[in-house]
Amino acid sequence: MNLLATIAVALRALRVNALRSGLTMLGIIIGVAAVIAMVAVGAGAQERVNAQIESLGANLLIIFNASSRQGGARQGAGSRLSLTLDDALAIQEIDSVALASPTVAGRTQLIFGNLNWSATTQGTTPEYFPLREWQVVDGRIFGPEEVRRAAKVAVLGQTVVENLFVDQDPVGETIRIKKVPFEVIGVLDKKGQNSFGQDQDDVVLIPISTARKRVLGTSARARPDSVSIIMVKAVSAARLKEAEDAVNDVLRTRHRIGPGEEDDFRLRNLAEITDARAESQRILTLLLSAVASIALLVGGIGIMNIMLVSVTERTREIGLRMAVGARRKDILVQFLVEAVTLSLIGGFIGVIAGLGGAALIGNLADWPVLIEPLALVIAVAFSAAVGVFFGYYPARKAARLDPIDALRYE
Repeated sequence: MNLLATIAVALRALRVNALRSGLTMLGIIIGVAAVIAMVAVGAGAQERVNAQIESLGANLLIIFNASSRQGGARQGAGSRLSLTLDDALAIQEIDSVALASPTVAGRTQLIFGNLNWSATTQGTTPEYFPLREWQVVDGRIFGPEEVRRAAKVAVLGQTVVENLFVDQDPVGETIRIKKVPFEVIGVLDKKGQNSFGQDQDDVVLIPISTARKRVLGTSARARPDSVSIIMVKAVSAARLKEAEDAVNDVLRTRHRIGPGEEDDFRLRNLAEITDARAESQRILTLLLSAVASIALLVGGIGIMNIMLVSVTERTREIGLRMAVGARRKDILVQFLVEAVTLSLIGGFIGVIAGLGGAALIGNLADWPVLIEPLALVIAVAFSAAVGVFFGYYPARKAARLDPIDALRYE
């Protein structure tokens, strides 16, 4: 008996028991659909985290002021105000550092015409834009000369533009920041939310000298050249750790911090945050996939159970086929084909259900989903493997039946 004839017999047997075949496939359908949906959700979450981290810029270190003490009480992060403009200049001289940009920031009220908006105003330097890999879509950024003379120029984020300018080009217009007039010279490209859920586009960037002299001022406890944050970009990802160690050494030396003494600054490596979040998302995806795979395993057990029942019900049929010349191999292939067919049909239906489920989760939860073609192929292949694995024992049992005993079976 040739293979095609064996397959035809197997498919005919499945059609005869269509309802039972459908119920048997249900476990495979649910398992494959769950695997695909969970992997898509997990991959989408990881993609979102990576995009948010990358929106901050590549190969970044962020240096914050540390907490100060009054008596025995610690005053909280950023209260020490030990970082200065000269610190940023010294960091810029490190070989493994490509760019360093000091920043001061505060929440201010913006006014244009009869509209107003509260946004974060950041005073910074021209290095900030390439450091953050932040392009302008209209106009230009300010230059070193405008920083030197404390020019009243501003570059706006997209959120600010949307709330202050309605169907109007902001470049060349004048806005007021804390009642100080500023000329809008540029509009930044959209960045979206960062990994902490903050809107990066709700910002106005002005020269750091202008911010200190005209808008934000300086704290009474701070040095005249103190800054809130220094952002540092390493020359490459491979030298990020080298840059981190060098920056730490330079600041400890400049701030006269002795061995064993506590730093008056905090240094954050964004690559470590990226790695930690990527690892957590990878573990989450593996856990979700493991849970979904249990459903696939249960579906495989269901196939084995139904196939064993089918062998018992069709004992006389098997004996009759053997009596008219069917070999043991033909019987084995027939029942294996039945099991694999159930699994493959269930796998294909499961893929469609999984894609639909992933899309539904994405729409209802406003969550990104990422469908990888390789995951679909693996899911279908795995469902076929389940059919072979769980169908082999019933098929082998059928093939080893004694024809005489089978014909006598009632």
